[in-house]
Amino acid sequence: MFGVFRRKVVSGSSSASIVGKSWRASRPVASTTTCFASEGEVLLLHPGISGNVRSICHLTQPGATVNLKPLREVIIGFQPCVSVQMQTRMFSSGSGDLVDAVVPFMGESISDGTLATFLKKPGDRVEIDEPIAQVETDKVTIDVASPEAGIIQEFVAKEGDTVEPGTKVAIISKSAEGAAAPSKSVSAEAVSQPSPTAVEKVEEKPKPKVETTPVTEKPKPASPPPPKTSASEPQLPPKDRERRVPMTRLRKRVATRLKDSQNTFALLTTFNEVDMTNLMKLRSEYKDAFLDKHGVKLGLMSGFVKAAVSGLQNQPIINAVIDGDDIIYRDYIDISIAVGTPKGLVVPVIRNAEKMNFAEIEKEINTLAKKANNGTISIDEMAGGSFTISNGGVYGSLLSTPIINPPQSAILGMHSIVNRPMVVGGDIVPRPMMYIALTYDHRLIDGREAVFFLRRIKDVVEDPRRLLLDI
Repeated sequence: MFGVFRRKVVSGSSSASIVGKSWRASRPVASTTTCFASEGEVLLLHPGISGNVRSICHLTQPGATVNLKPLREVIIGFQPCVSVQMQTRMFSSGSGDLVDAVVPFMGESISDGTLATFLKKPGDRVEIDEPIAQVETDKVTIDVASPEAGIIQEFVAKEGDTVEPGTKVAIISKSAEGAAAPSKSVSAEAVSQPSPTAVEKVEEKPKPKVETTPVTEKPKPASPPPPKTSASEPQLPPKDRERRVPMTRLRKRVATRLKDSQNTFALLTTFNEVDMTNLMKLRSEYKDAFLDKHGVKLGLMSGFVKAAVSGLQNQPIINAVIDGDDIIYRDYIDISIAVGTPKGLVVPVIRNAEKMNFAEIEKEINTLAKKANNGTISIDEMAGGSFTISNGGVYGSLLSTPIINPPQSAILGMHSIVNRPMVVGGDIVPRPMMYIALTYDHRLIDGREAVFFLRRIKDVVEDPRRLLLDI
């Protein structure tokens, strides 16, 4: 829109008034006054007027009369006599080419994290939503993505810094010129400033030589011999053979929770052993048909999850937890599966395991394990859980005492399968045996319930048909 002038077409009349004006980053290309004809009147579009007009008769030219006739009446019957060309220019601040990459929201229970590593370097080109850095929290590793496609101009934060959601990490230039600008300015400063060597040469002046008598140096006293260590003192290795590495936030969080578990719970562990013959035979007979129908391999974990569900239903106190002076009984069964990753231990949760069959459990375990190893598992997938299963047998552990994962009250430990001589029907035969361990909070769970629960695990694993008959 333009400044609009209204002038009556009469002889000798030179008065004009501004009818209205609006400005939105637009202006006419031509600098001449543009006219529109009306009945007995001429409207002049004056290009020289600028400003912020708040009403249609806000500004007047010097010596002009003010006409408060509404604009609606003025524009009736316009007949354009001159075509007007318009051009639009986008207004932006000096940093319109630059965008900031900030730390995203990390979860309800996470307030900050550590900037672990940068995945890109300054000068690299990135696409929109491409990860450029990783922030390590107490639970998961979160990617910082680029908000726009462009060139990384610089990193604002450093590796190892503690960052919060919204903290600026990097500056992205949407054009290559913005990224090249800093390097040009640096080179210009380097050219304008002389080198320190040249300055020193200019400041150096010849000094008159002064004759001095040679001074003979006194012999230095011999260094004392190193102190002799007594035979009782231990010989410690030199410090240059040691490396000090800061703990990751995930490792510190795991250490804190495990120590809190030891300090809070009255931990007690009970053991039993399971004959794996029937479960392994069931898997070997139906593994091909199971894979063809469900698209996933039949493993041993699904059998132990189903056995744990049966045990928790028979002993609900194992699925409960102490909260202050109250006991919370959970009417759902969310089983956590401990997964060891290169960055530390994570415990994804299988939700509503009591409603799942073998195939659904195997699929969920595979999905969560892949996410955990790839570092893409979310906080929601690890939150909660009413009971934990830890399988140390995959690493060759024969026997262990697992530690409870708060705020749960018990944890089941699986171990490696070893052929051992067992007495079956009066004969000594080799059997694939596994030790299982249940660590529980003795403040809430008595030994009777713990032994009955572990006995139920043993019965179901040794004879999976019990699940079908519910006995």
